[in-house]
Amino acid sequence: MPNNTGVTLLRVERARQKLYQAQKRYGFFTHPKVVKQSVILDELLNEYNGAAQASVQSSVTAQCL
Repeated sequence: MPNNTGVTLLRVERARQKLYQAQKRYGFFTHPKVVKQSVILDELLNEYNGAAQASVQSSVTAQCL
């Protein structure tokens, strides 16, 4: 699988902006739409961190060979 960290990072930034907008619109962090966007952002951050960690692990493995 190709390294998609750049694409995922763009998706993270878009999701973060949507979270800011939702919080501004609904005024509090417990509104269901704000919570939903927060979950989306969390999932994207987990995806990004997993891809970044896999990339580092691949680099370390390649250096050891």
